[in-house]
Amino acid sequence: MHTERNIKIVIIEDDEIIREGYALLIGKVEGYDVVNRYSSFDEAAKTIAGDHPDVILLDIELPGTNGISAIPKLKKLMPHAHILILTVYESEKLIFEALANGASGYLTKNTASTKIIESIREVKDGGGPMSVNIARMVIKSFQRNQESPLSKRETQILELIADGQSRSQIAKDLFIDLETVRSHIKNIYLKLDVNSRADAIKAAKENRLI
Repeated sequence: MHTERNIKIVIIEDDEIIREGYALLIGKVEGYDVVNRYSSFDEAAKTIAGDHPDVILLDIELPGTNGISAIPKLKKLMPHAHILILTVYESEKLIFEALANGASGYLTKNTASTKIIESIREVKDGGGPMSVNIARMVIKSFQRNQESPLSKRETQILELIADGQSRSQIAKDLFIDLETVRSHIKNIYLKLDVNSRADAIKAAKENRLI
């Protein structure tokens, strides 16, 4: 009979309820072994190498050294460990920083527990699991035309317009006033040389600006 050794997991998460919840959830699964859990990277740094984890579940918002800065330090301590980010953050900037620093996967905390369990095995087998919304953001970013004449904010507003949002909804979503939205839209129309919402969306899609 083929017996595979258990996957050793370490959890670094400052919220005790979440940390213990994950430990309980993952620990119950056959073939998975939560060998340690820490409330910060600074605490983990002292002894984590001795835990010999295969996979480290890492939060971004941590006291002291944050998760993004902790990734290269963890990789240095344990080159063979895979780091799976588990966070509430969905910002494009953080996702790319985490992946550039050496994280193998990126999940948001609203990910179903079954998917978290699957992702741990996937990451150990060399995969790069991501929540659907994160993968969508990464793909979108790569597909976007890097030579776009639009600023990041203009691109964001145009995407919301393409999603059918009204100017007042956009203002509310982005925490900016209506006048600012109007001025951004005016700039978008000017840059794309169009006069209507429909033409702006069409031009942006044709040129892969959104």
